[in-house]
Amino acid sequence: MAGTRSPAAQDSRSEVTLEQTLFPPGPPSALDLRTAVLPAKLRPDARIGVLDITEFFGETTGGIRTYLLEKAKYVEASPSLRHVLVVPGPGDSVTESEGVRCYRLRGQPVPTQHPYRFMAGLRANTRIFAHERPDIIEVGSTGIVPWIVNRASRGTDIPVVCFFHSDFPNIIAPHHKTGVGWTAARQMAYGYLRALDKLFVTTLVASDFSASELRRVGVENTVRVPMGVDLDRFHPRRKEHAAETRRKHSLPEGPLTAYVGRFAREKDLHVLVDAWSIVERRTDATLLLIGDGPLKAELRARAKSKRILWLPFEKNRDALADLVAALDFYIAPGPVETFGLAAVEALASGIPVLSCDRGAVAEHVQRSAAGRLFVTGSAPSLAEEVSAMLREDLPALGAKGREHAEREHSWSGTFDRLFKVYAEIAK
Repeated sequence: MAGTRSPAAQDSRSEVTLEQTLFPPGPPSALDLRTAVLPAKLRPDARIGVLDITEFFGETTGGIRTYLLEKAKYVEASPSLRHVLVVPGPGDSVTESEGVRCYRLRGQPVPTQHPYRFMAGLRANTRIFAHERPDIIEVGSTGIVPWIVNRASRGTDIPVVCFFHSDFPNIIAPHHKTGVGWTAARQMAYGYLRALDKLFVTTLVASDFSASELRRVGVENTVRVPMGVDLDRFHPRRKEHAAETRRKHSLPEGPLTAYVGRFAREKDLHVLVDAWSIVERRTDATLLLIGDGPLKAELRARAKSKRILWLPFEKNRDALADLVAALDFYIAPGPVETFGLAAVEALASGIPVLSCDRGAVAEHVQRSAAGRLFVTGSAPSLAEEVSAMLREDLPALGAKGREHAEREHSWSGTFDRLFKVYAEIAK
């Protein structure tokens, strides 16, 4: 029918509206949330109200931002729920949508970690917690935020949980590093994890990998809640337009693979770009790197292969879904992923995944049988598995990936499960 939007277009319109409402463009306001009058509580009769607070939120960040926006969309459509977001920004502000409110607190940029900002505002957070009175607080980062929450929530009896989004001990001291210094750094990180554990009622994890890592260092009280993907947006039907998508972005014919995400050291992208010098001699495959981050300039200088192409962070989720569907397979080189949203979005799109053999993405590959694994940190092994991947029946692997995503990773399933966990904790 003329004028009727496709489901994907409707989803895009809805998400853009939510993002623009909660995070409108423009210069910072002059608001000061330490003293400003706070708006009336949303949905005061809601059955469950959750407050999410994290430093891991920026204009060009990926998994955690997507998780929180998807949670907001779920709450918008659920009149018995209420959602408050507290994240850093360039200035103090308050915005809201149906059943969802976002407080941004002015924070200074984290050096070398663009676009992240420090969370500040003990006084502001104390006022927000007391005013909003959520039934549960979820902490989504492990730096200063847990301690701010611990102080700001004193006397309120609000239970606090943590979602273990970042395997920071292995970011600080990678598991394969040896020597006295690395061992000491790793033990300090594990000790910090155990100290954090005392602040929380429980720790939420998105994978068995994260749960086992935490148990190994003495954090026993975990609940697995696998995150989801947008199964309507990341869908194999987009493959029908793959040739058009490639032309639009001036991408070459022939085998095409990609990494999508933040260019940061823990993602092991140096292994990927080093491997491509080997891949280039063996195959005609092209590697596409989509994203941004502190390591971008270093990676571009390091990359010697002429078959590596770069695209900026893609904020338009439909455009990103088109790019993913135009791939032959996806590569996830990082060994410290606690879920691996971009890789699961590829599986949902019917695109198989090549992953290192450590971390949550390896878990998805093994559960779905929709890809291959290479030895973590080894450029020669990665290159060998690229060649092996190109000999596979990629459409058949992709079909297995889609089945896995539909079975285990819908956002509605994620939040149905999560809010049941909240309700159990808050009773």
